[in-house]
Amino acid sequence: MHDDDEPVGRVLGRRHALAVLGLAGAALTAVGSGVAAAASTGSSEVGVAGGGDCDVDCVARPEQVEGPYFVDEGLNRSDIRSDPATGVRSPGIPLELGLSVLSIRDKRCVPLKGAVVDVWHCDAAGVYSDIASEGSAGKKFLRGLQVSDRGGRVRFTTVLPGWYRGRTVHIHIKVQTTGTDGKPYEFTSQLYFTDAFTAAYLAQPPYAAKGKPDTTNAADFIYLQGGDQLTLRPRRAHHGYTADFTIALDLSDTEVGDDDSQGPGPGPGPGPGPGPWPTPPTGVPPTRPPSTTLPPSTPPVTTTAPPTT
Repeated sequence: MHDDDEPVGRVLGRRHALAVLGLAGAALTAVGSGVAAAASTGSSEVGVAGGGDCDVDCVARPEQVEGPYFVDEGLNRSDIRSDPATGVRSPGIPLELGLSVLSIRDKRCVPLKGAVVDVWHCDAAGVYSDIASEGSAGKKFLRGLQVSDRGGRVRFTTVLPGWYRGRTVHIHIKVQTTGTDGKPYEFTSQLYFTDAFTAAYLAQPPYAAKGKPDTTNAADFIYLQGGDQLTLRPRRAHHGYTADFTIALDLSDTEVGDDDSQGPGPGPGPGPGPGPWPTPPTGVPPTRPPSTTLPPSTPPVTTTAPPTT
């Protein structure tokens, strides 16, 4: 049973100085099938990023609710598939998720070094780790953080997430850094996939054992609050998929940078209602050095050229 995500705060307007950009979309090939869907990029709004690895457009995107399943585990690792206590990996189709964190300065995007980026999501069966109501207390699979390098980059090795009642398929992200006022700055949101992509891979093992999801993007009330601007465009890679996304922050916007944790409360409509909630994170963001090298046991991921459409 799930204590589903509760909408708190507000969806940021396009004038708010927080931007999340999905990098140029490549063709999307369904797992184990010949289905493909073309992806496209959004329009430029904040300006053209300056210099080096930030040659991208900044497009205003919404912040979204943290939900009840964030746990500040402090796991600084790039491969988040396993439970550290046992080394057992969560089954599923591999996903290499690359995130770039930028700072908006004078309408230009500059790489943000030293930002702490957390990623967490459910497993193929729809279960989150270290949540008592999920029967997973003490386990820490599919959770981890990275500290952005000088190019603002972090990279995670994970698996494509499963689904659970009342929500479309999604991945949670949180960025913690320091604002221009010297105080902690926090941005939280969720990343999505197209319905065609999720339908294709959820029909494959081990996901198929759970059956078809009960909620599509169009029926998910959180997705409808800007999820179309937070959609990943995965590309086929060796043994799985790879996807990239860029998060741009105005570190002078104290309203955006406020603590995003939420207190107890009921879940939304089709969800099972109230239940235990994890303790919100406290203190300043960790300053551990980044770990950008995947463990030796991780198979190399090589991107293949997208199919011609």
